[in-house]
Amino acid sequence: MARHEIDFSELLDIDALKAECRALMKKDRPHLELRAAILPVMRRASTQGREKARELLNRDGSGLNCAERISWLQDQIISILHETVVSAVHPEGRDIAVAAVGGYGRATLAPGSDIDLLFLLPEKNSDAMRKAVEFLLYVLWDMGFKVGHATRTIEECIRLSRTDMTIRTAILESRHICGSEHLVGQLETRFDRDIVADTGAEFVAAKLAERDFRHQKAGDTRYLVEPNVKEGKGGLRDLQTLFWISKYYYRVKDTAELVKLGVFSRTELRQFEKADDFLWAVRCHMHFLTGKAEERLSFDIQREIAANLGYHSRPGLSAVERFMKHYFLVAKDVGDLTRIFCAALEEQQAKAAPGLANRVMSRFTKRLHKIPGTVDFVTDRGRITLAAPDVFTRDPINIIRFFHVADIHGLELHPDALKRMTRSLSLINAEVRENEEANRLFLSMLTSRRDPALMLRRMNEAGVLGRFILEFGKVVAMMQFNMYHHYTVDEHLIRSVEALSEIDKGEASEVHPLANKIMPGIEERDALYVAVLIHDIAKGRQEDHSTAGARIAKKLCPRLGLNAKQTELVTWLVEQHLIMSMTAQTRDLHDRKTITDFADAVRSMDRLKLLLVLTICDIRAVGPGVWNGWKGQLLRTLYYETELLLSGGFSEAPRRERATAAARELATALSDWDEADAKTYSELHYQPYLLAVSLEDQVRHAGFIRDTDRAGHVLATMVRTEAFRAITEITVLAPDHPRLLSIITGACAAAGANIADAQVYTTTDGRALDTILINREFAVDEDELRRAGTIGRMIEDVLSGKRRLPEVIATRAKAKKKTKAFDIPPSVIISNGLSNKFTVIEIECLDRTGLLADVTAGLADLSLDIQSARITTFGEKVIDTFYVTDLVGQKITNENRQNSIAARLKAVMSDDEFETLDGMRASIVPTGSEPPAPRKSKASA
Repeated sequence: MARHEIDFSELLDIDALKAECRALMKKDRPHLELRAAILPVMRRASTQGREKARELLNRDGSGLNCAERISWLQDQIISILHETVVSAVHPEGRDIAVAAVGGYGRATLAPGSDIDLLFLLPEKNSDAMRKAVEFLLYVLWDMGFKVGHATRTIEECIRLSRTDMTIRTAILESRHICGSEHLVGQLETRFDRDIVADTGAEFVAAKLAERDFRHQKAGDTRYLVEPNVKEGKGGLRDLQTLFWISKYYYRVKDTAELVKLGVFSRTELRQFEKADDFLWAVRCHMHFLTGKAEERLSFDIQREIAANLGYHSRPGLSAVERFMKHYFLVAKDVGDLTRIFCAALEEQQAKAAPGLANRVMSRFTKRLHKIPGTVDFVTDRGRITLAAPDVFTRDPINIIRFFHVADIHGLELHPDALKRMTRSLSLINAEVRENEEANRLFLSMLTSRRDPALMLRRMNEAGVLGRFILEFGKVVAMMQFNMYHHYTVDEHLIRSVEALSEIDKGEASEVHPLANKIMPGIEERDALYVAVLIHDIAKGRQEDHSTAGARIAKKLCPRLGLNAKQTELVTWLVEQHLIMSMTAQTRDLHDRKTITDFADAVRSMDRLKLLLVLTICDIRAVGPGVWNGWKGQLLRTLYYETELLLSGGFSEAPRRERATAAARELATALSDWDEADAKTYSELHYQPYLLAVSLEDQVRHAGFIRDTDRAGHVLATMVRTEAFRAITEITVLAPDHPRLLSIITGACAAAGANIADAQVYTTTDGRALDTILINREFAVDEDELRRAGTIGRMIEDVLSGKRRLPEVIATRAKAKKKTKAFDIPPSVIISNGLSNKFTVIEIECLDRTGLLADVTAGLADLSLDIQSARITTFGEKVIDTFYVTDLVGQKITNENRQNSIAARLKAVMSDDEFETLDGMRASIVPTGSEPPAPRKSKASA
């Protein structure tokens, strides 16, 4: 909506405000007193005006209207302040000009934006003029505005503009607010004549380079789930860059003039205006909600902005997810407009180049060369473009072929070709989608040994991928409202292919040694690439996306040229793509039932290999920092254990026999010890420990326990870190106690450690030997060991009563990132079918500091003995799994008992005040007590 169509009178009664200021001036106050008197008047006018602007934004929904209203309001406040200064303080101030520059110069202003001002002085100026500027600035600062300002003469502006592109851009958008209009007019004339003339290419190159750097700094993707609305890719700054270039190069005052120049069609102009209005609406709502210049569209405010903009939930997508999908589609539109604009700009500059001396322009002259094997495409300075304007209309398959040729020859894409492609997307119809040649070309690109993700991303950016595979089009720009996924679904899928290509080329041997080893032997490589591309293609539907995705795979694969066997394989992989990840991260891999159940689901080594690679690619593509060595170790352990079972190498010997053999191996390993010590410390463990812990760790633990006993300590901790697994072990030896694990996990939470796993064992002499695995934080071992030592001391201090757990956890909780934007109903699943020996309790809820300590304390209160725990965090959500028995070592089979356990745990998970921890006041280690004497092992657990 144009500015002249907006009624600004609702924001401010200008005459009344002027009259109030004049009344203050009549009292002939000293300057400081006048400034103090005028401040509350101006502050009230600004606050009320902005509140009205917010009300009108909620009413009409137009972001541009809101930005123009706030800009107008700011203009009036500055003008009345200037009038006050001239009338009552420094009359010489009438000879200066106050101009808005930058975004404010475009007459648009967000609620929390900086106020960018240029104070223009005549060549002959005085101190009184500068004092007038100071008076005005001090009032604006006292009002709480962040003012970006410069006080210069016209000559200084011109001189600085020659060397500083930021100043040049600011002056390009200068707009008179008050004071000497003549000075602003002079500046515009001089700027146009001395700066703009013949420097168009220089300005264009600088602005595009600045944009590329900004994109790179922001992650070089417009599909981050918490985007920067102002500076991010596809944000307001990109649109502003187009306008700056238009104004500078084409000498236009309004974007509508670009239609007359042939840069945009009328449809594209409307797209530009709609994108601009939408992004301004989002930005204004952000500033109003946060009360500051917040430019990052964070989870905390997405839901409320979605409600303010009128979005409602639909089957499969919440209101906030629908809003964010609209946001990313708008960001994509901005990318399309940028390509179209750059193509027109390059064409214009290419025409102008021969007549210009400026060397910068020479890069825009066309240098066309033939491409071997095709007559439809040519290269222009290393970029593929069209040999004729009708290449796409004559044969729509050429839209797919364009990317295929670019892939084969390693060519960049010419913006002119992309502009024509964007305008030809309607040619991709059902006939093209079913065309055998088009699908052959697409599968060839997808499975390319060069850079398939690059071509997929380019196809997606151009809008081709979503038109060619309609099901993919439905997840384009779709976000999932959680803290786990960093990208939209389409970007996640492309990044998954990128991870697969890296493994395929043998470039990830240090990160994925097993995947790199098995990848060359995978026969169904094409099927794996298709499965990786489409594994999440059914997100956003009411039904489970794995089930719906399998149905899509069954239909899509034959179209892409896969045979019946490959289609069946892809369908299975898509349907089961989460099973390996969830089994590895949430189940006890030392429990035989876990492995047999997983092996029953997989059934063959071929599937196991494909599933491992797909799982790695899926996790890698979630976002930075999500993959780590610990997850890799869990997947390798599950793979090797399942491989043994599938190949017939899994031991069928009874547990008692295997435990006896393990005990003999430990005794042999300690044979060089003193005979009494060797006997004592080799007989400390029950079956679960002997079967689950490696011999190397058993020997290490024996030494740790012996050293602790010799030192006369009741409790002790031992730390070990491993860079490859990205995990740090903290082993705790202490008198056994029902709440021990709860206190240990609480101490870890208090120290800021994220627990990944917990193995809990009791020795035959009544002590607990618990190993807590925490996620590694530092790259350097020395730093990580210092951190682990600090956590170990925290555990010892809490166990000995030196520190009170609720207090240290409460301190940590204040610093933890808030997750209030999310709502995850607490869930408890109790199963006796997942393990032969234990009842498995799986909880799911919103993460918070001290949660694990609360839950384990609750389990202790319920008289449950925790044998092991798997701790998994997916962003704001935790899925924790506990393998438990009752106090006599039996499963929990009574239904009423199960119901009471579930009810108690749900209550604990909902508890934000950590009341459970308040019971942990007393130490569990008596002061001055002696360590218990080692006893001989019991026959069994």
